[in-house]
Amino acid sequence: MGLTFESTRNKSLKDMFNVEAKKNTSVIALAGNPNTGKSTIFNSLTGLHQHTGNWPGKTVVNARGNYSYKDRDFLIVDLPGTYSLFASSTEEAVARDFICFGNPDAIVVVTDATCLERNLNLVFQVMEITSNVILCINLIDEAKKKNIIIDGSAIEKRLGIPVIMCAARSNIGMEELKEAIYNTALNKVHLNYNPITYDEDMENIINEIKQKVEKNFPNVNSRWFSIRLIDGNDSLFHSMEKYLDRNLLYDVKKFADELCSDMDKEALRDYITEQNYKLAESIKSNYIKKESTNSAKKINPDTIITSKRYGIPLMLLMLCAILWITIKGANVPSNILSKLLFGFGDVLTRWFNEANAPDWLQGILILGVYRTLAWVISVMLPPMAIFFPLFTLLEDIGYLPRVAFNMDHLFKKACAHGKQCLTMCMGLGCNAAGVIGCRIIDSPREKLIATVTNNFVPCNGRFPTLIIISSLFFVSTAGIPQIVPAVVITLLILFGICITLAVSYILSKTILKGVSSTFTLELPPYRRPQVGRVIYTSIIDRTIFVLWRAVVVAAPAGAIIWILSNIYLGNASVIEHVVVFLDPLGKFIGLDGCILVAFILGLPANEIVLPILLMLYLSTNTMVDVDSILSLKQIFLNHNWTYLTALNTMLFSLLHWPCATTLLTIKKETGSIRWMILSALIPLAVAFTVCLFTTLIYNGILMII
Repeated sequence: MGLTFESTRNKSLKDMFNVEAKKNTSVIALAGNPNTGKSTIFNSLTGLHQHTGNWPGKTVVNARGNYSYKDRDFLIVDLPGTYSLFASSTEEAVARDFICFGNPDAIVVVTDATCLERNLNLVFQVMEITSNVILCINLIDEAKKKNIIIDGSAIEKRLGIPVIMCAARSNIGMEELKEAIYNTALNKVHLNYNPITYDEDMENIINEIKQKVEKNFPNVNSRWFSIRLIDGNDSLFHSMEKYLDRNLLYDVKKFADELCSDMDKEALRDYITEQNYKLAESIKSNYIKKESTNSAKKINPDTIITSKRYGIPLMLLMLCAILWITIKGANVPSNILSKLLFGFGDVLTRWFNEANAPDWLQGILILGVYRTLAWVISVMLPPMAIFFPLFTLLEDIGYLPRVAFNMDHLFKKACAHGKQCLTMCMGLGCNAAGVIGCRIIDSPREKLIATVTNNFVPCNGRFPTLIIISSLFFVSTAGIPQIVPAVVITLLILFGICITLAVSYILSKTILKGVSSTFTLELPPYRRPQVGRVIYTSIIDRTIFVLWRAVVVAAPAGAIIWILSNIYLGNASVIEHVVVFLDPLGKFIGLDGCILVAFILGLPANEIVLPILLMLYLSTNTMVDVDSILSLKQIFLNHNWTYLTALNTMLFSLLHWPCATTLLTIKKETGSIRWMILSALIPLAVAFTVCLFTTLIYNGILMII
């Protein structure tokens, strides 16, 4: 016997899809193509009553939120963006599975009013599954600017489903959408539902299979089920195996295959797609009009921003400006935080002394844990609080997809996926977030390439080391402009991108052989940023999240470092013995033993590399605060630093292994310890090779001079 309604409802929603709907709560799926404003509608409906989690058995994140309307509670499930239910990526597959097998009470399909015809394909596919569909035509304000007029009422009559016109960013049409969701979920709306129909021969075959389907699976849309068995989509059939009785499924499939044995499945799929596009074209020609205007033709900024000549230079200029603002803006708050936190550390020390606490406890908690946290917070929080909002602002405006467009041809030449550029942008904030972002890449091979190479763009934890060293050695008070450190870091990031492309190409020709796949990149229109949401998203969801993760990792690291610095073997501590052992190797590549030890002990969090290095140089056995930037430079010069040392330290910081959090994220995303280890060893080999190369060049120049 097939799954009953109650078993399907309870099992699929609560167990299979991890959606816990309370009694008297309607479950609503929010679907749509990427860049249609779906997330904006989700935020407008649910406000702050939302949370995120993973689909069971998947690493794909889903967002869920609640709201109440009239006498009913609603649970909104924000599905990953997808162009079609014939999914290829993991994110598209979970969206497809929830729509097909999750039995939501209603499905809202969000479309873009400026390109409605292109979005209707998904609407028609969802209409085949259920009649409880709402077509939400979003961005009508953008359409108005382009003189596009859409007859929503006529489309509603043509399709027989509710059609809501809205502009979610301006909260236009949201009350109408809530009313439509309420009526549709509770079956209070009765329209002349009119999904796509096909020619007589195909309709006859569908009806024959429907009888078999209805007998075995009474709670699945029999027409949709029959069409899917006819077109034979493998990915969708694998999902059917997970959610339906396999024996009955194979019985029905065998019947459908015998009935369609003389049919060309590929030609049949093309025919179904053709009918969808014919209907979309009919709706466009009859109900969507574009008024002519006598106003002067507007200049399209994409002619410059995405041009071959200006696109990449503008991107680098934008990056340099953001870094300069971050560096200049972070100096003062960073100094204030440092004084406050280290000052409070002195207060804690006095309290411990008054309590007659043992020295070892004071050393671990104050000199180890607390001072490490003071360094991480004072150095990391200000630049993150500036960088993340600026970065999110570019994302909200619609600039980041243009970056991916500009970089796509380079990644194609490197036999990598164009979406890898977007994951690199995420990595600028946090490499762990960049690795998670690799989920948007469909190809498993190209996803692995993006995962392994994401480390070559510096995360926020590496920026303090890069900023401080570049400020010390590549700018002076004598008159070199203060923007020079930003230019130096921009060049380093550009070098990291070149390394990413080179390593991606090598991997694609060796252990990850394959042909690069194509992808559809839709450039969203430029939009006025929502400053309030940008601040909330960047500060709460990104800055605080990343800072908390760094704090959790750095706290025990500080205790371990203090212990190793205060356990003596003979006349030297354990760390000092390690420094002596690694010093020849460090000098061989233009560094020294202390620098290598600092990077090794900084594995838990890149933010603590510099304070560990100062601790080793000053032999204080504890994290230290430095009075001024000039005294910091003098410390380095006293330990024989040269411009080569400064350059190689920055290069090693840029290229070396990921932090522990990122490595654990790689392990979780790939499900492989092998790839986690390779993700550490490959960057280490690259960092070692590059530093050795620059050292040989530097020494060669000195010999010539």
